[in-house]
Amino acid sequence: MNTILQHVPIEYYLGLSAILFTIGVLGVMIRRNAIIVFMCVELMLNAVNLLLTAFSTMHGDAAGQVMVFFIMAVAAAEVAVGLAILVMVYNNIRSVDIQALNKLKW
Repeated sequence: MNTILQHVPIEYYLGLSAILFTIGVLGVMIRRNAIIVFMCVELMLNAVNLLLTAFSTMHGDAAGQVMVFFIMAVAAAEVAVGLAILVMVYNNIRSVDIQALNKLKW
């Protein structure tokens, strides 16, 4: 069965994944808002998922797609726990700024 992924050169997926991952890394390093940082981490995970899916389709096996499924499950749990922690932090210090979290040190 031919899919559209098999007709596009793998270099396109490599380039798009590299761009998405770079945007995610820059967002984590530059931004101070914790919610934006979580979104950038998710962007990096999705860049890896895109690459795993492209390589899996290129080689004709499902191992990469199974890994994508597990990465998505772990990412969903990470978001749920991370947002719960952020809500608790916001209730205590009324900010989601990463620099304001220094007040929580001992």
